[in-house]
Amino acid sequence: MSGAPVTVVTGGSRGIGAAVCLRLAADGHDVAVGYVRDAQAAEAVAAGVRETGARCLTVQVDTSVEADVDRLFATVEERLGPVTGLVNNAAVTGPLGRLADADTDVLRRVVDVNLLGTLLCSRRAARSMTARGTGVIVNVSSGAATLGSPGEYVHYAATKAAVDALTVGLAKELGPDGIRVNAVAPGVIDTEMHAAMGDPDRAERMSATVPLRRAGLAEEVAAAIAWLMSAEASYTTGAVLRVAGGR
Repeated sequence: MSGAPVTVVTGGSRGIGAAVCLRLAADGHDVAVGYVRDAQAAEAVAAGVRETGARCLTVQVDTSVEADVDRLFATVEERLGPVTGLVNNAAVTGPLGRLADADTDVLRRVVDVNLLGTLLCSRRAARSMTARGTGVIVNVSSGAATLGSPGEYVHYAATKAAVDALTVGLAKELGPDGIRVNAVAPGVIDTEMHAAMGDPDRAERMSATVPLRRAGLAEEVAAAIAWLMSAEASYTTGAVLRVAGGR
């Protein structure tokens, strides 16, 4: 074992998750890249992580499935060592649109991944971290949690508001066990997610609504997450750090 922090990043094969994997590796973490479908993309991220000298493995996982989450952590613990950090990044939005027009299966999937998945991963991490008396969890929330995202995805916003509540409550619950829990709430970030939800030009179009007049970069969100994971944030827990250009 290398003695480096061992951090699990869900949804690590693209966008913010990929940037987080690379940033944490540069900061000295060994990294487990959780991905749901694109093994090739996950392996590309892993190659970038290994270039820094860090150890890395990729694990296919649907975070909304308990058995998958258990297998993810068991695999990481077996191959990299005890999990010291978790970044709950995996999330889906479904197509943009009004709630009245949303399909029930989309609503269920958004809740299952964004909320249940975060709960399952956090529970699994809490069990192993509590036994060791140390650990850090960072949840990726969204500025949507407080803005509501009317006409776009109020269901997604609702799950992210729940993630904020989870962050505050779990931080209080696990603080006495030496575990810190925080969240980062990105605003409009230029990633593939906009195309996935059916509006590839959304980030550029929404820049005018952002006080800094531009979309953010995945690397800027990763920097905030890296700080919360670091010893420099040793007295920070229960915080939701907004990285949203003032929006």
